[in-house]
Amino acid sequence: MTNLRHPLHSLKQGTWFKLICGASFQDLPAVHNLSLAYTLAGVDCIDVAADAAVVEAARGGITAAQAYVESARSRGLSPNPKPWLMVSLNDADDPHFRKAHFNPNHCPPDCPRPCEAVCPAAAIAFTEEHQGVIQDRCYGCGRCLPICPQGLIWAKAYRTSPETLAPFILSMAVDAIEIHTQPGHRQDFEALWRAIAPWRTHIKQLAISCLHSRDSLDYLRSLYEIIGDAFPEPIWQTDGRSMSGDIGKGTSKATIQFGQQVLKANLPGYVQLAGGTNQHTVPKLQSLGLFNNRLNYEQSSSNSPLTRPKPAKYIAGIAYGSYARAILSPILTALNSIERGSAMYLDQHPQLLWAAVERARSLVALHHQPSAALKAH
Repeated sequence: MTNLRHPLHSLKQGTWFKLICGASFQDLPAVHNLSLAYTLAGVDCIDVAADAAVVEAARGGITAAQAYVESARSRGLSPNPKPWLMVSLNDADDPHFRKAHFNPNHCPPDCPRPCEAVCPAAAIAFTEEHQGVIQDRCYGCGRCLPICPQGLIWAKAYRTSPETLAPFILSMAVDAIEIHTQPGHRQDFEALWRAIAPWRTHIKQLAISCLHSRDSLDYLRSLYEIIGDAFPEPIWQTDGRSMSGDIGKGTSKATIQFGQQVLKANLPGYVQLAGGTNQHTVPKLQSLGLFNNRLNYEQSSSNSPLTRPKPAKYIAGIAYGSYARAILSPILTALNSIERGSAMYLDQHPQLLWAAVERARSLVALHHQPSAALKAH
């Protein structure tokens, strides 16, 4: 792993690591802190909501990291000084683009409030400062919906407007776009694709995030017919079990299986996992012979180490959302206790910052450990 690493290099070598802040997550200090810590830990791409303030918060975290790059290297880290900043759009209803809603005045006084306990983002609170859902923190996981004893919680879905991104794309603040879609939405996808046409040439990379169904592969082939001329090597994000990586070991199963199916479909581009990804995902992929080190070994024998076979043969990378946020949660909670009532930024507390970076590195480092298959070779 080199100290200066381009995100496209990581994609081609199969070591790509993406942080998903959340398409509905708008907690600006948290976005700043996550972007800062994971930039220093070596992230290749940071995916955020298509919201001007959120884009600025993420960019602020990336910028703040530049002051710590040399310190990070002295600590044995390999930060990526310029990770790509990606924004997520949806072509129709999608579980990533929703927020929980309920009226706390309707809650019975004796309710045990299981919604508060189950929320992984601490987005439901009953305090003097907050009553009900803290909208900026909610990222739409939906765990509170079925658990309410009174059935009072509902989800409000929304669509993003690509026009709001134009200033950021044109100013080079946004490097990549991800479109969330699912089978049956081709007309919606085409409409969104036409809407972003004026800015496509300013984008370095396109990702397509698709929910799994029996029609997914045919649907992805049809989308490639639409986008292929503009982005002949897109990222195919196989969304297995959305927003569940912090739950446990088995959550990676669906996205790995979906990823294997997309690899067999021989689509040009890069296959990247998401949805249910956590610390168990890379070891499982390596045991299947699908992750980066085998790809690196085969490429290293050629004259050009960045020559990528088409179509994709191995998983190019992994995106982490709920799990990546969860492992930093203790640090951010400690930060909140210090800066109660004001904006909370890790760069104002170096000791907590480096504790957060070490936690982030524990996940990023999985992408650069030799696999058993390579060692055996």
